[in-house]
Amino acid sequence: MALPIAAPERSAAALVARFLKARGIDRVFALCGGHIMPMWMRLDAEGIRIIDVRDERAAVYMAHAHSEMTGGLGVAMVTAGPGVTNAMTGIANAHIAKAPVLILSGTPPRPQENRGALQDMVHTDLVRSLTRYARTVREPSLVLQELDEAVSRAFGQGGEPGPVYLDFPVDTQRDEFPSRLELPEQMRGRPRDRIHPDPEAVRRASELLLAARRPLFISGRGARGAGAALVALLERLDALYLDTGESRGLLPDSHRSVVAAMRGSVMTQADLIVTVGRRLDFQLAYGSPAVFGEASFLRIADCAGELRDNRRGAAEIFATPSVALDALLAATEGRNGAADAEWARSTRARHLERADKLFAAMKSAPAGSDGLMHPNRLLATLREALPSDAVIVADGGDFLSFARVALPAATYLDPGSLGCIGIGTPFGIAASLALPGRLVVVATGDGSFGFNAMEIDTAARHSAPVLIVIANNGSWAIEVRDQQENHGKVVGTRLQFSDHAAMARAFGLHGERVVCAEDLPAALARAIDVVKAGRPALLDVLVTPEAVSSDARSGLAVVPDLQALTAWDEAERRWRAS
Repeated sequence: MALPIAAPERSAAALVARFLKARGIDRVFALCGGHIMPMWMRLDAEGIRIIDVRDERAAVYMAHAHSEMTGGLGVAMVTAGPGVTNAMTGIANAHIAKAPVLILSGTPPRPQENRGALQDMVHTDLVRSLTRYARTVREPSLVLQELDEAVSRAFGQGGEPGPVYLDFPVDTQRDEFPSRLELPEQMRGRPRDRIHPDPEAVRRASELLLAARRPLFISGRGARGAGAALVALLERLDALYLDTGESRGLLPDSHRSVVAAMRGSVMTQADLIVTVGRRLDFQLAYGSPAVFGEASFLRIADCAGELRDNRRGAAEIFATPSVALDALLAATEGRNGAADAEWARSTRARHLERADKLFAAMKSAPAGSDGLMHPNRLLATLREALPSDAVIVADGGDFLSFARVALPAATYLDPGSLGCIGIGTPFGIAASLALPGRLVVVATGDGSFGFNAMEIDTAARHSAPVLIVIANNGSWAIEVRDQQENHGKVVGTRLQFSDHAAMARAFGLHGERVVCAEDLPAALARAIDVVKAGRPALLDVLVTPEAVSSDARSGLAVVPDLQALTAWDEAERRWRAS
């Protein structure tokens, strides 16, 4: 008698595959294992492409990036036990980023539960704090409704968006699903609801906006899709604007409200801070009066975590940000605000002057005493070579500090507020597959690249046309500097100047090592040509570890007690004492 290994067409595993296909899923990022094999084979039977990876963490990173690039659901599938534990860093990053990702896994057959079976773990206990929904589905007849509920939770229908998790015993996957229960409304799903604001909240907010002399808007994750309304409101109010990594590219750098190079001073000068779908986390000094002075706050968000964390607003609008901004446009129509147009104009002029000065300094940044180029020389060359619609994935500790300032981007991803370095190569692979025809560039430090370096094998096998540019300084540079300056000794933070280009060639990528700044433009041009032809490429660029980043200067690595940056920490202490 044959063992019931294969999952038939009416099995629960087949239903999972049909459900994903019905929801528009055309690829799943996964690493195979026996506990998910029934679902794995049914995905293939339904024509869903499996992007098989080398580590489960990377599978979730890729699903996360796919979601960010498409606005849809990202799906990762990992096997039981260590497959799930490996995936947890990726789940944690999606949790902090509020990315709608569905993670699927399996468990031992029900008759073997709690008996010491292979990879028998209660996965849901491990991932519950990192997910919006976590369930083990043992009954085949409940598979469809659990899938529908999980995906609804992932998109924040009725709560905060973010990753969700489902696993299924292997025998449940093989069991028959009752065909009568395959209800079309659960297979199709429904569009995400738009949350409309309370008119009284809009009235209060509009009065704040019209009374403000120096209004400053700061956008985050929730502002995506609200660009047109945001631009219109900024221009009506003569307001200034700061983006964050969560919403980079929402406004072009050419817009008159953008003052990114004046971030520190404009945060202290503004008298009204408008957050649009953005937490007041460590990157924004927790909204502290020590940094923002006497400014009032207007908070706009569609989830509580971006509406009232750390600072309550003088007005708060709980609504879909694009809908809220449209309502504020209507409420301020034909009314004159009090904004200081000269403040906005002069701040923008100083921003442009500072940005131009920075770019000129980048291009002429001197080499270190070791003869290796400054990271800013690398970034200046990248900036001149890349098209305006290039997708930028910036990754690293110290190097990220250089890259996020130096590289303009219409579409941008980075490790996010969790500081989850190592996302670069997986994010880049997923982005290049999701956005064919767009040049996707990963700008990463060598330490961060090492976390998921083996995924270049995934890029090669799946012909992901991504360009990976490594700033190789042979160290964890920000920690080296912290140890040198504050502890007088360097311990365990130096790396080799490893030949990553040789590794890339071994896996079938185009790979070049660049030592001299003069050789970089031609090497970069060759790599871009390879990527445009549909193949991945990697440049291993040696840079000096002597370069000092803004994050190193700000004391980020020191981890001060009250604020993330030393200057803010000192300001916080003075403010509390006064």
